[in-house]
Amino acid sequence: MGALPPRIGPKLSDTTFRAISDIAHDVAGLHLPASKKALVASRISRRLSRLALSSFEDYLGLIQERGAPERRRMATALTTNVSTFFREQHHFAVLEQVILPPLLARAAQGDRLRIWSAGCANGQEAYSIALSILDISPDTKALDVRVLATDIDPLAIRTAQLGAYHASMMSDVPAAHKERHFDYDASAQTYVASPALRALVLFRELNLHGPWPMPGRFDIIFCRNVVIYFDEEGRNALWSRFQEKLTDGGWLLVGHSERVPESVAPRLKVQNARTIYRLG
Repeated sequence: MGALPPRIGPKLSDTTFRAISDIAHDVAGLHLPASKKALVASRISRRLSRLALSSFEDYLGLIQERGAPERRRMATALTTNVSTFFREQHHFAVLEQVILPPLLARAAQGDRLRIWSAGCANGQEAYSIALSILDISPDTKALDVRVLATDIDPLAIRTAQLGAYHASMMSDVPAAHKERHFDYDASAQTYVASPALRALVLFRELNLHGPWPMPGRFDIIFCRNVVIYFDEEGRNALWSRFQEKLTDGGWLLVGHSERVPESVAPRLKVQNARTIYRLG
């Protein structure tokens, strides 16, 4: 008997691709040029399989039927929730040696400290920030210090809130942090964030392309490897909004391939690393 022919999946027409791209842009500001058609087909095919749908056109019909919740699910399917602890280590070196010490000293005198992890994926970035805080100030119970962590993906937020990570995901976490701030479940080979570590971080679902309900400003904002999904107009709008959301002297840390144009956020001044900005 000969080999079975390869399974041929549903075909994504140009018209349907453009419709999906338009929805993704309207919902989350995603920029999906024609060169991304194969990626879109691959990502949405998984959603089709999960929903037992036979065509992309059927899926568009389902989006119309279910409305906003399915539109958000589609947008999250088209992005990549890749994150690791202490990703881009140079950022955390600057955070621990330059940025946090004076802010935590002020917090010890009664000031508030607010940090935003925008696009937090499964939570590793936010917990890395919290670990850096605890490394400098081990007892934060009496301090007004909080990390807000947001993402458009509700599944990622639920994972982050659990704070449970397989041992294979913990290789970049120093042994002292694992011992002090995580509980190890040997049967599942999983590290679970301690109550003290989780208490520093508030996880919430948030679409960066939509309204921001947070009333206050932030001393530090991390938004790394997120705006790469947006077109130039969307990126510039985000940089401008971040500028307005920082306290005087506040810090913005972006991804290694991202730059903030001076023309759209003139008060954000690049620091010693091209991906670290400060509100001047």
